[in-house]
Amino acid sequence: MVDNRTQLIQRARASAASALQDLQRWGVEELYFDSNPQQAIPLCVNLDPATAATTPCRAESLEEIRADLGECQRCPLGRTRTNLVFGRGNPKASLVFVGEGPGRNEDEQGEPFVGEAGLLLDRILFAMELERNDVYICNVIKCRAPQNRNPEAEEIAACEPFLKRQLDAINPSILVALGKFAAQTLLQDKTPIGNLRGEWRTYNGIDLMPTFHPAYLLRNPKCKRELWRDMKQVTQRLRSQTE
Repeated sequence: MVDNRTQLIQRARASAASALQDLQRWGVEELYFDSNPQQAIPLCVNLDPATAATTPCRAESLEEIRADLGECQRCPLGRTRTNLVFGRGNPKASLVFVGEGPGRNEDEQGEPFVGEAGLLLDRILFAMELERNDVYICNVIKCRAPQNRNPEAEEIAACEPFLKRQLDAINPSILVALGKFAAQTLLQDKTPIGNLRGEWRTYNGIDLMPTFHPAYLLRNPKCKRELWRDMKQVTQRLRSQTE
């Protein structure tokens, strides 16, 4: 009995032969194939710095990073989440927003910033004359912590390498760290967010603006004025880079 694999091979050969016959009838005499496709170029992250300096290599794509993350069980949050929340937006964005971690709505939908805080972030983007498709939005940790508690050190340590790879793949010119844990993780600085916000810092050579998390503003609406001052700085720097 011919097994399914053999049948598939036979069908593929027959289909290819038919396609080649059609091309021949149309006058196509030669076919050219790229002998060095994009996927054959080694990833820069797989090369040591000395080799990468002299060898053509490419950055990872977000799709490759997401595939590597898989159905992550690298920390205990993998056992309690509903959906892993990787990130969403323009893969070549100049501006990236980094939050703390998914909440209940994000965990249910697998998308970042889709609850009340997400609606406020949408309004902030609108005021900046931007849309979600113009930026990229992600979090320090990819899985919801039970009862939305603060992320623990081992959870941040498990996720942070993937965040760094995301940022390397996007290569933005500006980061906005939303809230205490995002700012403190990216900056490796335990200064309270109230003291960090509003002052430009850098993360791996990228301009970084720490500011309040939208969820904090829902509880403390009087701080919206400070956040807007921070976002005006971001807007001005973003525009100056494109002029």
